[in-house]
Amino acid sequence: MFFPKRADWRSPTRADHPFKGIALILLSTIFLGTSEVTAKYLSATLPSIEITWMRFVVFALMMLPAMLPGTPLFALKTERLTMQLLRGSALLSSALLFISGLGYLPVAVASAASFVSPLLVTALSIIFLSEAVGVSRWLATAFGLVGVLIILRPGTSAFGAAALFPIGSALCLAFTLITTRLMSGREHLLTTMAYSSLAGVSITTALVPIVWVTPSCSDILLGVLAGVTWTAGQCILVLACLYAEASVLAQFSYTQLAWVSFLGFLVFGEVPDIWTITGAACIVGSGLYTARRERVRRSQVLATAAQPPSNV
Repeated sequence: MFFPKRADWRSPTRADHPFKGIALILLSTIFLGTSEVTAKYLSATLPSIEITWMRFVVFALMMLPAMLPGTPLFALKTERLTMQLLRGSALLSSALLFISGLGYLPVAVASAASFVSPLLVTALSIIFLSEAVGVSRWLATAFGLVGVLIILRPGTSAFGAAALFPIGSALCLAFTLITTRLMSGREHLLTTMAYSSLAGVSITTALVPIVWVTPSCSDILLGVLAGVTWTAGQCILVLACLYAEASVLAQFSYTQLAWVSFLGFLVFGEVPDIWTITGAACIVGSGLYTARRERVRRSQVLATAAQPPSNV
């Protein structure tokens, strides 16, 4: 079975079953891509805050077993409440900005630009994790950012204020990844997900009355679909990270671009132009190179640790 025991959720990474991890990451891209396209469809009739609120309400409901005392999955005990709330707020900001951008941009453009978040982690890792970043990783990051510029084309008529939404979303998601890494091995993954849902639903519930538009029955059903698929995608993504290294999974996460492009064409008749395809190729190439370098570095570290100490 794919689903691990509850105790295993505390481990940040496990490389025991890489094929399971790859299968799960491919499945997660289908769920996450479906949620993105559904959110874009809803953006024609509902404000982004309301769509985001629907998503987090479903998220919180699905995480309810982890919030009820006395249940086997109860996981609200935390030693890092502030960090958990910051992570939840960052995840909410990322979702809100991305959905806001979907109201103005083709779904493939928004998705491709948002994939720069793993590259932004490189810069944030220096500040928050005190990691040493080599020249090759900086060059790969710069190449990925060039891909974003190709997609959004600032200075041309194709560029508008809406183009900043996926960039802001990617930055918030990068901060989410950094805070997750800071808590790795110290906080239960169910705890992190539960607090993320609580932070998101609390903030959006306070904001949604300001922009409230009464949804139709079909809007409610689509909102539930967007929430279920997004939450399922997030959960499957976490499970994938328990079975395989992040550097391995990153090479397959980019299949989400193909999936959202297909759905974007099917639902909205959107065809990615040559600029989007070229820019996405730069981002994917940069991400794959960074993942490969990380995998080589990790292998070297493990090989060095496995060597017996030399006798002097």
